[in-house]
Amino acid sequence: MYKVFIAVRIFLYIKGESIGAEVEGPKLDAYLEEELYDTLVYCIQNLKADDFETKMKRAEEIGRELYSDGGVDAMENMFYSIEFRVKDEIGQDAKPYRSWWNGISNDWKY
Repeated sequence: MYKVFIAVRIFLYIKGESIGAEVEGPKLDAYLEEELYDTLVYCIQNLKADDFETKMKRAEEIGRELYSDGGVDAMENMFYSIEFRVKDEIGQDAKPYRSWWNGISNDWKY
């Protein structure tokens, strides 16, 4: 239930709705990290799902949001954290999914 609530809050923020100050700054990064983690785990576990492309596009959007907020360093920090969580929690490798953020910045080349 908690994860669904986070996704709804992030969706409202991205769509420009005012939902209060609690999603600004570092807290927004935490919400984005949770959403990216959930999205990547879903994609890793459901490679042939009908909504795979939609999930992939959302992961790309998260990368763009991170880049606009903190540059390549923010992207690197987020993905580094995600890689360890994915490896630890589901025993899979998230590194191949770094390439989804190629093209956001010339400095991000995977």
